[in-house]
Amino acid sequence: MTSGGRKRYQDHHGYGEIKFSRYFVLYVSQIAWIGLGIYLYAGAYWPSTCTPDNLLEVYGCSMRLPEDGGGWREAALLTWLWATPILIGLELSRRFNKDGN
Repeated sequence: MTSGGRKRYQDHHGYGEIKFSRYFVLYVSQIAWIGLGIYLYAGAYWPSTCTPDNLLEVYGCSMRLPEDGGGWREAALLTWLWATPILIGLELSRRFNKDGN
């Protein structure tokens, strides 16, 4: 304890014991992220030059979303589509490099 009656925390933030609230927030945010992607995909206008039928075509056509006067939803979907694999890769690298610190 320090002089102010507060606990002295370790210098390694984020490495403490994971409680239920952390898991809850993590899973709720993941569900919200996926829900956002579904919402954006369902309402996005795909240009006539490219209409995707599967996931690979979605990524192939995603750069054409701003064509034909695409609005905020198309721009947000483009950002969501390319941010998701990056976020997954960062999480995987964090999990696999725990001992590398």
